[in-house]
Amino acid sequence: MLLESLFLLLPLAALSGWWIGRRGRLRKQDEGAFELPSNYLKGLNYLLNEQQDKAIELFIQMLDVDNNTVETHLALGSLFRRRGEVDRAIRIHQNLIARPTLSKEQRAVALFELGEDYMRAGLLDRAETLFKELIDTEPHTGAALQQLLDIYQQEKDWDKAIQISHRLESRTGQSRRAIVAHYYCEIAEQACRQGEPAKALKYLKRALVEDRQCARASILEGNIEKTAGNIKAAIRAYHRVEEQDPDFLPEVIQPLIDCYKRLGRIDEMVVFLRQNLAKHPGISLMLALSELIRQEKGNEEAVEFITEYLKQRPSVRGMDRLLDLNLSNVKEPVREKLQVLKDVAEQLIANKPVYECCHCGFAGKKLHWQCPGCKYWNTVKPIHGVEGE
Repeated sequence: MLLESLFLLLPLAALSGWWIGRRGRLRKQDEGAFELPSNYLKGLNYLLNEQQDKAIELFIQMLDVDNNTVETHLALGSLFRRRGEVDRAIRIHQNLIARPTLSKEQRAVALFELGEDYMRAGLLDRAETLFKELIDTEPHTGAALQQLLDIYQQEKDWDKAIQISHRLESRTGQSRRAIVAHYYCEIAEQACRQGEPAKALKYLKRALVEDRQCARASILEGNIEKTAGNIKAAIRAYHRVEEQDPDFLPEVIQPLIDCYKRLGRIDEMVVFLRQNLAKHPGISLMLALSELIRQEKGNEEAVEFITEYLKQRPSVRGMDRLLDLNLSNVKEPVREKLQVLKDVAEQLIANKPVYECCHCGFAGKKLHWQCPGCKYWNTVKPIHGVEGE
């Protein structure tokens, strides 16, 4: 409440300062001619009667724009935007820009503030026009480029996002190649949805040129090749994921199993899983390997394998699978008790997220290459631990 009151008094303070200065100038001309304007007293009356909106509007109307009050108008507009009163912020900044007395620097600041107002209001086309005007105006170039990049990401205009990213990289010297690789992946996914897999593969190659460690590009390439029946090419793409980012191995396990089965070389998949389970322990790899063991050697071998693994790395998902395998080998009333445990494990699994952003903590069951929370790229990874991988 105190902060709100201070905010409401800001235009009053600004107006008072302006009027006191004006009074000082007028006093030299006529000591007896000064009196408070009626609108000033009317605004005070609005505040006293808690008619805050009317008071603010009246004070803003009275506050002339000149070199002494530009900063006050900018501060007011920014405060209104932060409070969510975007319409008021837009009116203030539009009023500033319309003044012919503004300096070039003041106008640029007002344009940038208005662009941010439009962004907050969702008027992306208007914001884009303003930020384009500012990208060649120092010191706003970097900030304007970043705002344009945000706009193009929201609009999913990946070609323009790539162009702006290259300009930002040239300006800041900070590499954006990993992010640009994701932009190319987005274009590739669009091509796939439009039934153009060959075009998608070309963009995925560009993604890997930008960032050889882009696991997403390899996963997408593997999926396209697998769908097209190019099984060996799909396997090569999926295998790259282990070198690029082993956190994403769970995303390619089942597609790899399908590929090796189609070639009749499932034994190679078993070797792949054993090798990677030793290097990158995770429940998804263990469960996949246990299922192949079950298919080849039976339930008992699979149960023994899972049991030994869980002694080293406890896991709710592992326990659930172990219970599932044991349920088929026991009789009542033991079966009933095991079923209760399995139901509890399933509820724990159902209620827990699978992925989490390592930057902001956003969590969910779906893999997002761009975090829906903080908008960072490639920060959402599978969760590890007893209830995760």
